[in-house]
Amino acid sequence: MPLSDFQKKKLLFVFNTFFDFNQSGSIDIKDFDLAVQKICEERGWSDGNPRYTHVKETMNKVWNGLQQGADADNDGQITREEWYSMWEEYVKSPDNAVEWQQTYMNLVFDIEDVSGDGSIDEAEFSQVCKTYGVEETESKDAFKKLQVGDEITRPKFEKLWQQFFSSDDPSTPGNFVFGKTSY
Repeated sequence: MPLSDFQKKKLLFVFNTFFDFNQSGSIDIKDFDLAVQKICEERGWSDGNPRYTHVKETMNKVWNGLQQGADADNDGQITREEWYSMWEEYVKSPDNAVEWQQTYMNLVFDIEDVSGDGSIDEAEFSQVCKTYGVEETESKDAFKKLQVGDEITRPKFEKLWQQFFSSDDPSTPGNFVFGKTSY
């Protein structure tokens, strides 16, 4: 089944905000290098820091998996259409996420869990959303719409993540996992 306009809007937000860092209209390895720089700069991790190395290695795994799963013409770039096509496959079976999707989800959780205590509270959530251009008031509202109480644990996050990438219902709590309240 093809993606709905709502699903495409959500996916385009993720594409533009978290993957196409140089805003070229497609995703390539250069975008992943820029993502590593941004993530690590926000945390104060310089090259040589074990956390920097972990983020870089993880993002390389994500890139390799994404490229294998979405780069239909093998040109080293993921277009929006290739991106949508890949997520159409995910929607068919969200319980069977491929390895790079699971790896990326865990990295996002770890980045949002600023304190490292195994859960994400509203302040951590808003802080990270702000670094990606989401206003604090919108991210706080989104946190409430996640319907998780005071914190998001990894199992809750996984469920919300799955909802975000598979749901066509605008009221589904997972639609707010990236801090946006509308797409």
